[in-house]
Amino acid sequence: MNLSFWAKFAVLMLALFAGQCVSWMIEFRTDLGYGASVVLADVATPAPLTLDDVTSGKALIVDIGWPLNAENAFWPGDNYRPFELKTIATLEKDGVLSNAFSMPEHLGTHIDAPNHFETNQPSVDEIDPASFFAPGVAIDVTAKVAGDENYALSLEDVQSWEQEHGAIPDGAVVMLYTGWSRHWKNVPRYQNRDVMGKLHFPGYSAEAVKFLIDQRKARGLGIDTLSIDPGVSRDFAVHHIINRAKRYGLENVAHLDELPARGFYVVVAPIKIESGTGGPTRIFAIVPR
Repeated sequence: MNLSFWAKFAVLMLALFAGQCVSWMIEFRTDLGYGASVVLADVATPAPLTLDDVTSGKALIVDIGWPLNAENAFWPGDNYRPFELKTIATLEKDGVLSNAFSMPEHLGTHIDAPNHFETNQPSVDEIDPASFFAPGVAIDVTAKVAGDENYALSLEDVQSWEQEHGAIPDGAVVMLYTGWSRHWKNVPRYQNRDVMGKLHFPGYSAEAVKFLIDQRKARGLGIDTLSIDPGVSRDFAVHHIINRAKRYGLENVAHLDELPARGFYVVVAPIKIESGTGGPTRIFAIVPR
């Protein structure tokens, strides 16, 4: 056996393989539009889910909203009130069971419509229904929030996520998993107000959101806290950015720990209040089994 021949052959094959790797990396190089360029992960694209997959049970449906009740957290504004449910008819007396409820638009799991922070923008009933059906991604910043309760998702976090998982699909709903939902049933801890009344919880940064809106065309942003802006924010820059772009926010989202980083779909089903700035919303993540 000519070992010299086989050694040369092995070296040649390694060189060809290395060259192909470089070619693959170049193919997945993406300009981020912020003076930086990263090599994105080569992520296999799963077969798209169909409606038959959903109805036949081949896909898992995760309800990522909280049920409405009087214990729900809400923004601590002067005119905000807890959710209230009142029985107005009973089976015993009226032959039918019926309730009436009252609540602020922005309580529990809810949507922020584009008119929430910007004038001349669509109200919740005017949002294009097509935008409520979208691919979803989940960005996990729980480790960073553990060291900083005021943490804001950075552009670098988004870039790191894309390096690992591939580019965020155009038109996606981005879910930010902070782990804050573990405080949901303890309203004072969930609001996390200091002695001056200032709120402290994580959110998005304006820089990251500009990239998600401008470069990745995100349809909406979701989070498992009271607000897509960090609690300490006073200018609500993130709200202004997404509302100005006619996008919506989803706040007090639940069970984000049950979602993969990508490969799922999101269905957003808000209450349709005429001229409303938001309202309670059912949100479903459809995940391949």
